[in-house]
Amino acid sequence: MWRPFNFGRTSILTGLLLGAMLLLISACASNQTPSTDTTKQPSGAEKKVEVIVSAAASLKSSLEETGRRFEAEFPNVTLRYNFGGSGSLGQQLEQGAPVDLFVSAATEPMDRLVEKGIVQSDAVQFMFRNALVLIEPVGKQNVKQLSDLLKPEVRVLAIGQPDTVPAGEYAKDALQNEGLWDDVESKAVYAKDVTQVLAYVESGNADAGFVYKTDLKSSTKAKLALEVDPDKHQPIEYPAAVPGNAKHPQEAEALLEFMRKPEIRDIFTEAGFEVAEASP
Repeated sequence: MWRPFNFGRTSILTGLLLGAMLLLISACASNQTPSTDTTKQPSGAEKKVEVIVSAAASLKSSLEETGRRFEAEFPNVTLRYNFGGSGSLGQQLEQGAPVDLFVSAATEPMDRLVEKGIVQSDAVQFMFRNALVLIEPVGKQNVKQLSDLLKPEVRVLAIGQPDTVPAGEYAKDALQNEGLWDDVESKAVYAKDVTQVLAYVESGNADAGFVYKTDLKSSTKAKLALEVDPDKHQPIEYPAAVPGNAKHPQEAEALLEFMRKPEIRDIFTEAGFEVAEASP
């Protein structure tokens, strides 16, 4: 026959005392467990941040030099560049491309981003000015004024696609103001950016081309034919901004501030840019 256990009062008290002692020992042991807090990391263990910079092709050389100095001062930041025509870069932003900093060679692409709410108007900073020039391959001397583009010797004219390349739009404006566009358009070969225009002229595949003054600075195969009258086209201004959805806005803002340093401004001045004193 099954018979239940009979616990006496002494057994109950003994059990309670043993339980209390075990709980006390457990609590003391947990307090002595080594700390695993990793919130304070040494500076060398900081996570690397990749900042994506979309910028006008005319800024490539100067911005890359700036980037090398910036990365040396901020070793936890790596800059990744996307150079091209400002209109195309602006369209990429409109389509959701990840960008931390956008630097345009014209105000219109930036204005579109502000209108669409991708960039806040108070985030836009005016950075540089440039000049439009007409170039020829070294050894050629066919063009001394815009009307010389009508000469039969000028068979191919390289120009940035006006809809997406600001330099192409500026060139078209200048030619229209001179009443030459309709006659010159048939000679035009369109390029995706000023870098490609320069390559066409340097290779001799184009007899002339429109680029920025800064693009010609490092070329040994193309020469200046003439500097276009700035009154014939819109001002060539470079605005910059950190988009509202930037993944790393603090680092992008730090880069913009870094570009204002005197020794960094000198990089752009030596390249031929006019550097803005302050944002408007």
